Amino acid sequence: MISLTSPVETRAHGWPAGAKLAALCAATVVLFATDALLWHGVFLALTLGLYALPGALFLRTGVVRLKPLWIFAAVILLWHLVTADLLAGLVIVMRMMTAVALANLVTMTTRLSDMMGVVRWLLTPFRAFGLRTDVVELAMALVIRFTPVLADKGRMLALAWRARAVRRVGWRIITPFAVLAIDDAEHVADALRARGGL
Repeated sequence: MISLTSPVETRAHGWPAGAKLAALCAATVVLFATDALLWHGVFLALTLGLYALPGALFLRTGVVRLKPLWIFAAVILLWHLVTADLLAGLVIVMRMMTAVALANLVTMTTRLSDMMGVVRWLLTPFRAFGLRTDVVELAMALVIRFTPVLADKGRMLALAWRARAVRRVGWRIITPFAVLAIDDAEHVADALRARGGL
């Protein structure tokens, strides 16, 4: 498992997780309140400015983490180009990029334990209905931590395939990828059982 928190210390690292998540929610509401391309350009530029404030390393790390979005952006733009509504496509792409970049910024400057503390506080009322909040917290933490690990394993499988075969990767790595994911899940289950289970 890996930590998604940036090792580059920023002022935002010291801010309360609840305040950052509330600001993220407010920013997302603002993003969906307008359809003006100019405003979305301003929002995206401001977000990139926030990434640039702590320095080049922080900016580079943040931009690299957003790389998977370019595929979705390309598909959305292509679709809106075909439907002759490129302006709407640009607004959607900029909105998506800004929202995900802001969420990534919160992730990079907030420890997972602090985020889980906010989730625990938000789920407290549901304990009265019998919800085991500790299980929900653990599930969320595992998803957040293992998503990049599984993505890396998928990349490694694709590289291994390319090194040994001339044909494109495609669907052929799905089975080995599923086996790797199940193997990781079994290791985590064993570790949880060894520590007393849930």
